[in-house]
Amino acid sequence: MTIRPTSKSALLAAAAALVAAAATPAAAADFGANAHRDRHVLLISIDGLHAGDLSTWAALHPGSALAKLARRGTTYTDARSSQPSDSFPGILALTTGGTPKTTGVYYDDSYDRKLSPAGSACKTVGTEVVFDEAVDVNSGALDAGGGIDPAKLPLDPAKGCTPVYPHSFLRTNTVFEVAQQAGLTTAWADKHPAYDLLNGPSGKGVQDAYNPEIAATDGTVAGTIAYDALKVAGVKNQIDGRDHTGTKAQPVPAVFGLNFQAVSVAQKTAGYAPKGAFSPEIAEALARTDAAIGSLTAELRAKGLEKRTEIVLTAKHGQSPVDRSKLKIVDKKLLGSVVDGVKPGLLAQATADDVALLWLTDGKQAEAVAAALRAHAAELNIDKVLVGPALVKQFGNPATDSRTPDVIVLPKAGTVYTKPTATKVAEHGGFTADDTHVALLVAGPGGEGEKVTGRVDTTQVAPTILKFLGLDPKALAAVRAEGTKVLPDVR
Repeated sequence: MTIRPTSKSALLAAAAALVAAAATPAAAADFGANAHRDRHVLLISIDGLHAGDLSTWAALHPGSALAKLARRGTTYTDARSSQPSDSFPGILALTTGGTPKTTGVYYDDSYDRKLSPAGSACKTVGTEVVFDEAVDVNSGALDAGGGIDPAKLPLDPAKGCTPVYPHSFLRTNTVFEVAQQAGLTTAWADKHPAYDLLNGPSGKGVQDAYNPEIAATDGTVAGTIAYDALKVAGVKNQIDGRDHTGTKAQPVPAVFGLNFQAVSVAQKTAGYAPKGAFSPEIAEALARTDAAIGSLTAELRAKGLEKRTEIVLTAKHGQSPVDRSKLKIVDKKLLGSVVDGVKPGLLAQATADDVALLWLTDGKQAEAVAAALRAHAAELNIDKVLVGPALVKQFGNPATDSRTPDVIVLPKAGTVYTKPTATKVAEHGGFTADDTHVALLVAGPGGEGEKVTGRVDTTQVAPTILKFLGLDPKALAAVRAEGTKVLPDVR
């Protein structure tokens, strides 16, 4: 039966019926000998939360949970998320220390020139790769009908035409894998079963995963607040020494956490008030999220864990535009028309929100496509087109990497590529400040409120987590490849 809970009680009742098995921790690896087994990191992503949102909320509500964390933590006022600022590269920045150039993951809807479409028996090569609710057994059910349907996954011709799960699509390891291999317990809660991604290439990183399907809700702010409450309840159980269902004893995870969706939904459906003030919908989403975070910190305190837990509060991505007057909807079909105008059938895949990633059937036509896009810059509201050396420098060479887009379109701030009839008033994925200038607050044991105004990146969260746990940040492949540094001024 399809489950579409629209109230908190309905969601909680549905969640009570879900039971997930937690894997047995692996034996401690040699590099985990110095692990601080009495320490914990609680990672929280308030999806869509800008740095300005955090500072404004704390100023308006000095007694709030977020304000209290800021007074005992370090706030990074110029933190930048991944580019593209999609949820997948956003969460991977936080948990691998790497960018798409290293992780190979550009979006939850991307393309791979070496994989084959689901159900194709590998008779063709080159396919769109979608890792969202589309791969659920039943996206209308909170438990996704049992999780991921392997028949909906892309296939790998190089590995016997076997299905490619999200975790095996990822090229680099995660903080969950490093912690788990050191004999520490790990957990995470997110919005789709496709967050299997965070298990990493081993497939074993997250021992207690809880990924209820957000597509099963009614899409309203109220429904999303109730949905977020499910994950909060699961994390409270973990703080209490049980798995997320509350039915099985397990150690309090060394690294665990969740994302909140209500703020993001409010930004998309209602938007901000004039001059970037909080609309009633965003204010309600923030208030309920703040209260939920307060309940988590209270639970840590009640269990005597507050002084042994580092809380990292940030966002996978921002949301654009904050200023509603800058919103401009552009028909995404125009992108395909311009590309195929260069050569029929040239567009292999276009992933478009407030950015456009373009993969071509003939990469040698990339410069011609870029020229055609620039010629239509006015109707497509284009600010910049990345192609050739500029693209290669940031993302690698599409001629040698099967995942790298051939062309990336960066529209003017406020542009959203979607259906002309779309009602959403904001989106993410792009490279603008509204997309990427996110909140980042680290509140650790014994910290004092301070601000770091220098530029930092959310990729720096991953090595910082490992450092706090007494693990080697260089155990992360992306940290080694990209030279990612630990956040400054973290005790």
